[in-house]
Amino acid sequence: MYKFLLVAWASVCLSACNTRHDFDKVFKDPNLYCNAVHQLNTVVMGNNFGPIVASRNYLYAAIAGYEVIAAGYPDKYRSLGGQLRGFGVPPKPGTGKTIDFELGALLAYCKLGEAVTFPEGSMREYVDSLKKLAKDHGMPSDIFENTVTYADTVASAVMKWSKKDNYAETRGAPEYTVKDSPGRWVPTPPAYTAAMEPHWNQIRYVIVDSVNEFMPPPPYPFNVTDKNSNYYKEVKRIQNTVDSLTAEQSFIADFWDDNPFKLNVSGHLMFGTKKFSPAGHWMGIVGIAAMKSGADFSKTAAAYAKTAIALFDAFIQCWNVKYIYNTMRPETVIDKYFDPNWRPHLQTPPFPEYTCGHCTISAAASEALTSEFGEKFAFTDTTELEFGIRQRSFPSFRDAALETMYSRSYGGIHYYYCCTLSNVMGTKIGELVADRIRLEK
Repeated sequence: MYKFLLVAWASVCLSACNTRHDFDKVFKDPNLYCNAVHQLNTVVMGNNFGPIVASRNYLYAAIAGYEVIAAGYPDKYRSLGGQLRGFGVPPKPGTGKTIDFELGALLAYCKLGEAVTFPEGSMREYVDSLKKLAKDHGMPSDIFENTVTYADTVASAVMKWSKKDNYAETRGAPEYTVKDSPGRWVPTPPAYTAAMEPHWNQIRYVIVDSVNEFMPPPPYPFNVTDKNSNYYKEVKRIQNTVDSLTAEQSFIADFWDDNPFKLNVSGHLMFGTKKFSPAGHWMGIVGIAAMKSGADFSKTAAAYAKTAIALFDAFIQCWNVKYIYNTMRPETVIDKYFDPNWRPHLQTPPFPEYTCGHCTISAAASEALTSEFGEKFAFTDTTELEFGIRQRSFPSFRDAALETMYSRSYGGIHYYYCCTLSNVMGTKIGELVADRIRLEK
């Protein structure tokens, strides 16, 4: 995908050199919206935010961008106001004022993307390039000013709503208490990082009604002595799987690793490598689907919004479950009770094992995308090319989500039964989002 974005952006920049008066056409290009999402993805990665917080950036940015489009095309699209918990319909455009709603959607997206979490100016260079593009293509000053003003109006409304989701309150919440008791989560090597976002259960859902709506069964009881127990069998299954990975299984694990910050240790040398988070990976897939399907700008913005909503609520639900049960990671269990030298194929992330975040959010995103682009939408996922990982093709979004389910077991960081139950939970959340959200009229 990154090659396409670079080519698309280069072509836009070249066309900007021509001082034509085609401002009413240039921003119809959906590639510009995909580019904005990629820019935000890069900012998220560069600022070392975890995958859970990243989903919040994508959510509010995507809603802001979509709301501008919904206001510009009221005969085609519905506002999300009244459909999301606590979110009212943003102000309508002023009568008699001409607005370029596509440029407005881009500006609103960028403003929320950086304002929700990052310091002001994180996306300024990209926003300035959009404004320059408008001027280079002859956008009259009154239309430009009307567009900027309306984008700011919508962005302010979404920003005001975002401040009531309890995010700020969780920043000052007490730290997670580590208890070294049988089966309970403790920090894992190599960084032994503190538990990530233990209070995310306090974040406001936007579609899901409560944690009880999609609660999976409890995890298997901790048992490393009874070889006939389900828990013991799962431990040995994951140990044996990692110890005998095929080349294809290793590649699948690596392809869906999506570790936003991997700590590499070589002797006394330590350094981090970055990639897009699981949510960022699926945001990339949205763009791939939009481009392949020939979706217009409005359809593209709608697909990003629906998928971001599914990702956000799926993360909240998964994190609710994680910190209810606080289950120990396979690496800890195997090192302590079976083989002190055992290591998983992937680096274990810093939060409890049950349930699986990537399995949950991938299934939710796949349902949102299926509702937008169809059940048999084949695509080639190129999001990892910029990290040196070759592309991979899938016959459908659901097949991609199923592969993420297997990947976490291949990686040695989640038990297989946890992955399957997480996929079921995520699928139900995605179905709920697809059923309740009404975008197109």
